[in-house]
Amino acid sequence: MKSSSPQSKSKEINPVSLQSFRKELNSLSDPVKAKTLRRFFKTGPGEYAEGDQFLGVTVPKTRQLIKKYHELSLFDLKSLIQSKIHEERLASLLILVHQYQNGDDSIRKEIFDFYLANTTHINNWDLVDSSAEHIVGSYLQPLDKSLLAKLARSENLWERRIAMLSTFRYIKRGEAAEALKVAEFLVKDKHDLIHKAVGWMLREVGKRCSVRQEEAFLMKHYRTMPRTMLRYAIERFPKTRRIFFLKNSS
Repeated sequence: MKSSSPQSKSKEINPVSLQSFRKELNSLSDPVKAKTLRRFFKTGPGEYAEGDQFLGVTVPKTRQLIKKYHELSLFDLKSLIQSKIHEERLASLLILVHQYQNGDDSIRKEIFDFYLANTTHINNWDLVDSSAEHIVGSYLQPLDKSLLAKLARSENLWERRIAMLSTFRYIKRGEAAEALKVAEFLVKDKHDLIHKAVGWMLREVGKRCSVRQEEAFLMKHYRTMPRTMLRYAIERFPKTRRIFFLKNSS
C-alpha cells in the first residue's frame, strides 16, 4: 500500500515540539550501540533492512521519551514514520499506539487509515511487532477481517507480517480462528521473518487458545512447512511430541 497524507486537523508541522523531540532523541544516541543495532537488524547490502539508519537509542529510552511527546499531531508523526532513522519510525508507532488506545472512534479510524497508508515505512520486525496487534488487530476486532487475508497475500514482506501479528490481538482473547486463517496463507512463505512470525503465533495459539487447534494445523502442514516455522510452533511441546514432528517433517 502506498503512502499518502493522513487526514488531520493540523496543517503544518509544529517546529517546537517536533524539533525538540528530535533534539532529545539525538541526545540519547550511542554510536557503539548503533553499530550493534545495524548488524542485529540486518542492514547490510542485500539484507532485509538494507540501508536502515540507527542512532543507537534503546527501546526503553525511546519509550520513556515519548511520554513527553505523545500528543504530537499526525502531521508530525508522518514526518517521523517516513524518516530514514529507525528510532524515529519506532517512536512514531509507539505514539500512534498510545493515541489509538486513548482516542475515540474517529481518532482510531484516522490512525488505522494512517497506519495502512504508511506500511512501506513500517519496515522492520520490531516496528510491526510493537504496533500491528494494537492498531490493525484492535480496529478490525468487531469488523470484517478480510483485510488480513489481503495483507497476507501482499508482495510486501512487512504487510504479510502485519497480517500475522495483528491476530495476536485475538489469540490473547482465546480466539484462534483468524490466526489459523492467516497462517494458512503464509505456511509456504519463503521469507525467514514470516516463518518465525507464523511459528510464534501458532505456539501462542497452543498456549492461549487450544493445543488441539494448533496440533490440527500442524498435522495438516508439518511435513511441508518451513523447518524454522515448525520449530517455533512446537517449542512448548513435550520432548517426545517435538521429536515426532521434527523426525517426520521435510
